[in-house]
Amino acid sequence: MADYDRALADAADNAKAADETLQRLSAGASSPRGEVTLRVGPGGALQDITLTPAARALEAEQLAQLILTTAQDAQRSIGNQVVGIMTDYVGDGPVLDFVKQNLPEAADAEEPARSDDDYFANPPTVFG
Repeated sequence: MADYDRALADAADNAKAADETLQRLSAGASSPRGEVTLRVGPGGALQDITLTPAARALEAEQLAQLILTTAQDAQRSIGNQVVGIMTDYVGDGPVLDFVKQNLPEAADAEEPARSDDDYFANPPTVFG
């Protein structure tokens, strides 16, 4: 019974430590030419967005798409961080699968294919 109690206490300690670590997470991304820079929290929710004067030169649809794409880059980054942290605490298994299923869709999605020319002309900027 003492081993069971210790295992429960360890699980509670791990859950608390994981929660504290996750609450401090954020990830940011910038559009390839820097018109849009944003930051998301651990659940992928937008926390901050900055538009440069160059963003005003874009058509509304272009700017909207640029914001969406940049947000998805940041969400993918935060999702990868969350999965890494949770893997450390719970290992690979059903709990981690549950975490992955509840991340923003962009976090699990593969980055869209880009031509080499486009990638090198406009590399993404992702920061943690």
